Amino acid sequence: MRHQLDTRLGEPGGILMSAGDRSLLDVEPSEGNRPRQTHGRGASIVVDSVTQAFVSRGDDAHVVALDEVSLEVPSGQFTALVGPSGCGKTTVLNLTAGLQRPLAGTVRINDEVITKPTVHTGFMFARDALLPWRTAVENVEVGLQIRRIRRQERRARALAALEMVGLASFATYYPRQLSQGMRQRVAIARTLATDPDTLLMDEPFAALDAQTRLRVQQEFVGIWEATGKTVMLVTHDIAEAVLLADRVVVFAPRPGRIIGDFEIDLPRPRNTETLRFDARYLALHEQVWQRLKEGEAS
Repeated sequence: MRHQLDTRLGEPGGILMSAGDRSLLDVEPSEGNRPRQTHGRGASIVVDSVTQAFVSRGDDAHVVALDEVSLEVPSGQFTALVGPSGCGKTTVLNLTAGLQRPLAGTVRINDEVITKPTVHTGFMFARDALLPWRTAVENVEVGLQIRRIRRQERRARALAALEMVGLASFATYYPRQLSQGMRQRVAIARTLATDPDTLLMDEPFAALDAQTRLRVQQEFVGIWEATGKTVMLVTHDIAEAVLLADRVVVFAPRPGRIIGDFEIDLPRPRNTETLRFDARYLALHEQVWQRLKEGEAS
């Protein structure tokens, strides 16, 4: 029986596969089928006058998710998108990832109009979605295997990614043997192993408890500061947005539109634990919070 690889990136958790797909992942690629490798530098993103609408199930009425939204994210910037549920934040990520096409307007990465997923963009979701029958290093290898990277190279890259997130000594552990925070760090390593230019992150730390969340946030921001990737993060947590990002963009309730754009001028490298008591951080947090409140009241 031929097994199909299920890469439903639009569902929570990212890459999802059934147990029956294990045989496909054990196939060694031929030398001539290797794709162009990512070059690892941050990419610029331009969302240009984008409108997106959806038809309600069982109804002919259209729900407008985004209303002529324009946003430019320069190469290497960490941008956080905040706003109430249903304001179109995740829709921006999906459009940037090429998982959806806009009703009007365009999304460009490095001047290329995005109409489908690209190997240069990584997407990380709230749930780790690790494959239970695979060890940590084998889970990190999944994206490389899908891209048909040869066995020796993908193992080396997967181990390097685990080293980056501080889990090299847990490479042979299975997900059931890891804590929730460790599993999320494996998911981060899985995304970084493919060396994308752009990281799209949809509430990647939301499933963690408060203490673990602080620790993983600190680990991630340290990794990002060393890589120069372009990051677009969706979060409902204002504290997370201000602590991690260079810039916080505020969305109004549906139809989604940008009503605030704040430069986060906190120094780097950042210590997310000590910054929580910094006067400048508290002032920025208050500004973003007030803009959110004004948007919900309008």
